[in-house]
Amino acid sequence: MTLRLFILSLALLTSAMIGAAQQVADPDFNTAVAYPAYNKNLPRVLFDEAHNNFHTTAGRYKPFVDLISSDGYSVVPNRQPFSEKTLGKFKILVIANALGAEEMDDEGADRPAFTEEECDAVRDWVRGGGNLLLIADHAPFGGAAENLAHRFGVEMSKGFTFDPQHSEPNAPSLLIFSRENKLLLDHPIIQGRSDAERIKRVVTFTGQSLKGPAGTSVFLQLADSARDKADRTATTDVSVAGWGQGIAFKAGKGRVVMLGEAAMLSAQIAGAAKLKMGMNHPGSDNKQLALNIVHWLSGLLKER
Repeated sequence: MTLRLFILSLALLTSAMIGAAQQVADPDFNTAVAYPAYNKNLPRVLFDEAHNNFHTTAGRYKPFVDLISSDGYSVVPNRQPFSEKTLGKFKILVIANALGAEEMDDEGADRPAFTEEECDAVRDWVRGGGNLLLIADHAPFGGAAENLAHRFGVEMSKGFTFDPQHSEPNAPSLLIFSRENKLLLDHPIIQGRSDAERIKRVVTFTGQSLKGPAGTSVFLQLADSARDKADRTATTDVSVAGWGQGIAFKAGKGRVVMLGEAAMLSAQIAGAAKLKMGMNHPGSDNKQLALNIVHWLSGLLKER
């Protein structure tokens, strides 16, 4: 297992070079939900596909879409610029790894994926009662989402996060957040509605680091030993102690969750070895984490 994790770590760190073809949705991942949260008045979820998104409803995020659909959410792909009109009829907006260019290795991929008008529209929609799940991974995705994150006072490191002290063996970018290492912090997303939904262990796959505004709840907390590199080949790094890879806060009448890593809510197989990364990763509660996040955004999970 150690060798497999080491290979996966190398694959993740070189993913921008080897290309997206090395990561595909796991067709065998079980997206069934035994007791769906909603059987009527299904919350409508708008899933963004209008901004060169690396993750789409029929692509690498199909397992996530199938999972929350099984849980009673109605998911609609978005192929229009964000505006009051396009957002108005939806409960939740999901944005996963938008880009400023068509492909992640294209020039300008880290340019803003959203116009300033779109950022204003999303901010105003959330303040009025909308709920946002914004996911932006390691470079170039952090740069592409930065202007939207700034609308909510969130700072993105835009680099590559690693922590040899809180990761899988020989895989310093496969970060572990667990009860044991005290990096899963108290929040309704972590507690769930019952002991069965309580999160015990989350694994993330490189990603970047996030710092939220005053009042932010960090539920995936980076340790004092966590560091960030500006790019894969950098020989220097900086501390991101106190930052997080999962944060939640209220904005006006709405709620916001931001994640600094995208694969945690996918279920992918990577490379020729078909290594599992995401909700299908052995020994993780990432599947329940995905459900708890949308439960909190739709108001099913209350503040305690």
